[in-house]
Amino acid sequence: MNTSFTYEVRLPSDYNTDQQYPVIFALHGMGSDEQDMLRLMEPLQSDFIIVAVRGPLVQGSGYAYFQIKSIGNPVRELFDASVQGLQQLIGDLSSEYAIDPARRYIAGFSQGAIMAMTLSLIMGDAIKGIAALSGYIPQFVKDEYPIEPGTSLAVFISHGDQDHMLPLQLGEDNANYFREHARSVTYVPYHGGHHVTAELYDQFQLWLRSDAELAADNTKGLNA
Repeated sequence: MNTSFTYEVRLPSDYNTDQQYPVIFALHGMGSDEQDMLRLMEPLQSDFIIVAVRGPLVQGSGYAYFQIKSIGNPVRELFDASVQGLQQLIGDLSSEYAIDPARRYIAGFSQGAIMAMTLSLIMGDAIKGIAALSGYIPQFVKDEYPIEPGTSLAVFISHGDQDHMLPLQLGEDNANYFREHARSVTYVPYHGGHHVTAELYDQFQLWLRSDAELAADNTKGLNA
């Protein structure tokens, strides 16, 4: 498969190609990598196929999907390239693995959340839902991208009230925007900064399992 992305796939222990499984494409934050997202998604691996994707750009000791000119203002050509590449990767892997096309999810933190929200707005019914933790939607996406979300799109958005990198108002703006473009929106403002709290971790796991119509009894805490 021809892709510019490094990625790692984790399959459920009972993986059977005669069945179809929900999938989570997990996207990390700036300066992080796919291993961070694999650790975050590990409790969901019993029921989901997990695909953790590394950003193509070196950023400090980690990676990024795009560079920024300022907060809320990505470098457009790098952003566009990652959006296009991730769309292609999602399509290619959906053919390679036993993925249920009606249960494709994207979960992302910070830059990963920005990518997740953007992809969900332009990929139509290819994306069932997203968990977007602490991100924003670039204005040029709203103004210039072809906004065509799927008819069953479900959205989980969270944002910390002490986030000094991306203010809480951005999370509220995200939720309001998706209320006009998605079937359902769960918005979780929480007490904390630019990180995933233990309580939030539980909430987004439960949301993913519920939306994918799976049992919630395998939920594990952040430090499990």
